[in-house]
Amino acid sequence: MNISIDASSIMTVVSFLTFVGILVWTFILHRGSDFDKAARTPFADEEDMENEEHSHV
Repeated sequence: MNISIDASSIMTVVSFLTFVGILVWTFILHRGSDFDKAARTPFADEEDMENEEHSHV
């Protein structure tokens, strides 16, 4: 048996399992609330400023 073939096979399997794990974490676990919160993060300062402007009126 050639060691380089075994190492290549092992890395292929590890890479595939990592890919499948990312897919499971992203799509199956429905972490939509985390992604929604992250998507709103750039606008957090603007929303805070708008809330302060409306509260002083």
